[in-house]
Amino acid sequence: MFRGSSLWCGDEPVKGATIHDVARAADVSVATVSRTLNGLETVAQGTRDRVLRAAGELDYVPHSGARALSTRRTDTIGVLLPDLHGEFFSELIRGIDLAARARGLHLLLSSSHGNLAEAEAALRSMRSRVDSVIAMMPNAGEQPLASDRHLGVPMVLIGSNGAADAIGSFTIDNFAGAFAITKHLVSSGRSRVAFVTGPADNLEASERLRGYRAAMRSFGSTEWIVHGDFTEESGRRAAAHLTHNDTPDAIFCANDMMAIGCLEALREAGGSVPDDIALAGFDDVPIARYVNPPLTTAAVPIAEIGRQALECCADAIGGGDAGGQRSFQPQLVVRASTSSSSSLRQDHSRPAELGETGS
Repeated sequence: MFRGSSLWCGDEPVKGATIHDVARAADVSVATVSRTLNGLETVAQGTRDRVLRAAGELDYVPHSGARALSTRRTDTIGVLLPDLHGEFFSELIRGIDLAARARGLHLLLSSSHGNLAEAEAALRSMRSRVDSVIAMMPNAGEQPLASDRHLGVPMVLIGSNGAADAIGSFTIDNFAGAFAITKHLVSSGRSRVAFVTGPADNLEASERLRGYRAAMRSFGSTEWIVHGDFTEESGRRAAAHLTHNDTPDAIFCANDMMAIGCLEALREAGGSVPDDIALAGFDDVPIARYVNPPLTTAAVPIAEIGRQALECCADAIGGGDAGGQRSFQPQLVVRASTSSSSSLRQDHSRPAELGETGS
């Protein structure tokens, strides 16, 4: 029965086994138990087997805080993202998690919600609880935080070059991807290409806007910009605004979720994609190929970026060579949302034409 907050069996309380219980059962010292459970090679095999057998029979679970003090390792990687909701972040976390499982590491997830104060609080909460941090800090105000000086552990950045003392950074060539999408739309005969932006202070969104503008200038075309915030709802609002006024013949959204919102709003308004308006996005989140029509986009290896970021952290805490920067080149994936040709392959990919991006 239960009395207060303790579990009782008969008249005696049942408590979790301690390291001292394991030491008595195995007839060894507490230090030997600690060395055995921490995997140190200084314990004889027979003694190791006896300790592990005793720990198993007693169902002993090491205290994570005490273990961290003795080994100075938590086997945990902190992950700070702008948000934990949405297809992009779900795919990124999937890549991080797969690599963490393979390495026997745990994850501590937190979100900044695009807020500087929340990012600072999240990083403070991770101190002494993680061995390394993966941080995605795409907003301009968060860049001073992108330094492992704030944590005392190695930091890996995604989507930002950030601080010079970060052990690694993984970025996307957003300019090249946006240039390639815009060039594809204009080259296919679309003369009025509207662009739906991401958040104003987001560095990746700024690069995508810059790529769109550079491509439009190279074709002598007029810019047509509508503000968005990377959410599906902002895509719906952008489409409603564009169809209420002088309708473009193509819409390029700074991410796929806004493009999907656009697609829904255009369908509700009676428009046909791509016959009336061609539509393209950016990222190639998993759902992009399953909407109707499938979405043309600049594909980014989201899960692979997450996997490599985790590997970089694991190598750093293991004492390996983990430094450096890597920029991923988006792939132009042409699907039915920008071409009604029956000969179009369902999922035709090719590298963004970096040699023609201009500056």
